[in-house]
Amino acid sequence: MNTPPSPNHPSSNPLSLDADQARARLAELTVVDVRTPGEYASGHVPGALNVPLDRLGCALPALQAAAGRGELLVVCQSGTRSEKARAQLSAHGIRALGLAGGTAGWASRGHALARPEGAPARAGWAMERQVRLVAGSLVLIGLALGLFAHPAWQLLSAGVAGGLVFSALTNTCGMAVVLGRLPYNRGPAAGPGLDATLERLSRGQADAR
Repeated sequence: MNTPPSPNHPSSNPLSLDADQARARLAELTVVDVRTPGEYASGHVPGALNVPLDRLGCALPALQAAAGRGELLVVCQSGTRSEKARAQLSAHGIRALGLAGGTAGWASRGHALARPEGAPARAGWAMERQVRLVAGSLVLIGLALGLFAHPAWQLLSAGVAGGLVFSALTNTCGMAVVLGRLPYNRGPAAGPGLDATLERLSRGQADAR
């Protein structure tokens, strides 16, 4: 005889929320934005705390403490990085939901984005857009130099193409990691730093909504 799943059964606990579902539950969720500080400063889900994906390892104790008090919702720009973050958290026994469509999906539904006090008026580019620009530029430079300077320059274009294939196969992006370390993406001196954010996560002090 089949019995309906209990409320705690995995099948009754979705792994992601869409923008409308997340907005309806925003007050009860701890929202963690895993984009770079620069992307976060350009606009984020209200109440989200910024823990960049490349710093997630050092944030595990604080995130575990936050998950013990309630559900985590992990957010990025489109959903790709948040899925990586969820997998990393899951490997350490920390359950988290993802926001389907990411911050872009949230904004497309007409929901407001918050910005830290002191953030620049001009929004920064999302990491995915930066990667496309740099990769495309390198390919064009390699082709141009290969035609007008020396054929060996075409190896630059081939290297970028190979890197993109490797990125797709492994679901990683080395170029995004490098770009994320640039001062532009490290963000302005706006909003709390990572140490203050981890303190809020540990103590249960949510960001101002």
